[in-house]
Amino acid sequence: MIPDWTRAERLSLADFLDALTDAEWRAPSLCPGWTVHDVAAHMTLSTRTGWRECIVGAIRARGDFNRMVARAATERAARFDRVELVAQLRETAGSPRRAPGSGLLDPLVDALVHGQDVARALGRVREMPEEQTVAALEHVLASRFYGARKRFRTIRLVATDADWTSGTGEARHAPLGDLLLAATGRTVTFTPAG
Repeated sequence: MIPDWTRAERLSLADFLDALTDAEWRAPSLCPGWTVHDVAAHMTLSTRTGWRECIVGAIRARGDFNRMVARAATERAARFDRVELVAQLRETAGSPRRAPGSGLLDPLVDALVHGQDVARALGRVREMPEEQTVAALEHVLASRFYGARKRFRTIRLVATDADWTSGTGEARHAPLGDLLLAATGRTVTFTPAG
């Protein structure tokens, strides 16, 4: 069963992508080396990738996970245009299928974070719902996959736009969405305390 949050966020992202211009689809995203088109293609892969694709992809990428994911996204972007990718994202928004090894909340994290990778690169605002963002952030902080536990081992994260904090040590203040982006390895600017 897929959480309703994930379905709603995927549909919202599809609507957001559908409203972009052709030039915006060709523009760089915040994902290094990826256009908006590549990010959209990546977002359609989680419900279509099985163990076989992962194993073949890992071999082709010589074990480099980031290279494997980038190759899959750019190859899919070359095969499908923007209309097809948006339709695919909508079609599988409620699918319970996830990429091998991913947890129940990873698709929500993907939709929230990659939505910002696109929106912020284009100078657009894309709201991140508080309850979903908190759930995604807490998932990322607990997961071994994202590396946040190591990066923030001695840091206390404090949301400036919600009653949320996590960790111990030197405090870093930012809006919830920025904290999620930082936890997934994006560069954000923390605000001074007070």
